[in-house]
Amino acid sequence: MSDDPVKRCEWALGDPALLVYHDAEWGTPEHDDRKLFEFLLLEGAQAGLSWLTVLKKREAFRNAFDGFDPVRVAQYDSKKVRTLLADAGIIRNRAKIAAAIENAKAFLVVQKEFGSFDTYIWRFVGPQPKASLRRTLKQIPARTKESDEMSAALKSRGFKFVGSTICYAYMQAVGMVNDHLTYCFRSDRRHDNRTRPGPGGSRRK
Repeated sequence: MSDDPVKRCEWALGDPALLVYHDAEWGTPEHDDRKLFEFLLLEGAQAGLSWLTVLKKREAFRNAFDGFDPVRVAQYDSKKVRTLLADAGIIRNRAKIAAAIENAKAFLVVQKEFGSFDTYIWRFVGPQPKASLRRTLKQIPARTKESDEMSAALKSRGFKFVGSTICYAYMQAVGMVNDHLTYCFRSDRRHDNRTRPGPGGSRRK
């Protein structure tokens, strides 16, 4: 990587998995409900751990949680919970597993009310990502006014593991905020051609 002329955020240089994730996903505006639920589940699982730990277990999570299908996750019973707690491929934390199930239920309620989770969650920043234009990792906050508001709103709807710090990491991951540092090749999103569909559709350590 030392011979690579491409400039990237420093946190992405510590592991090949982080580099791929940084280049292909982190900070890209996401509007697909299934992907938005996936990141909600993974960010909750990451609480107290490094993102790299979660990233390396991502495919195991995908298999264990039925491809991150919120309809199926919402139907998990005690037998399924025991199966998940026995799965060494994922993070076997009872509270986090219970939160994933409760969050799936709350996610479906939001979908029904707003037409899509995308329509609801992006209201916290508006139709376009918020650009931060920060030069160093130290300038990136752990939480913001918007993440505080999102956290309070999600908690009021029964979501778990959605503190403001987790919400800000979520906003970074799904591109609601652009926290790629100014020198990073991904700080300029003109190469991203994704557009937002109509209704229906943290800083890393």
